[in-house]
Amino acid sequence: MAIRVNLDRLTKNEFAHLGAGKLGYIRKMRSEDVSRVFPEAPDMNPGLDLWALFGADGTPILLTDNRSSTFYKAAEDELMTVSLH
Repeated sequence: MAIRVNLDRLTKNEFAHLGAGKLGYIRKMRSEDVSRVFPEAPDMNPGLDLWALFGADGTPILLTDNRSSTFYKAAEDELMTVSLH
């Protein structure tokens, strides 16, 4: 089912909450960037490729070294996923 949204008519607050609780995005990250997004994460060796799952509003949900785990967690939380490059 496709949902059409006229983005020109959304308030900033409505836009910020677009997809909340329904949409998540998956992004590949380098270990050097983790502490910026996941401040509670332990120190990691530089140069590691990791995968992160975020809520539509950018809330970090999961950090893993296994891409499949992000899809599993999204399905568990009933989130439709998109990938960002």
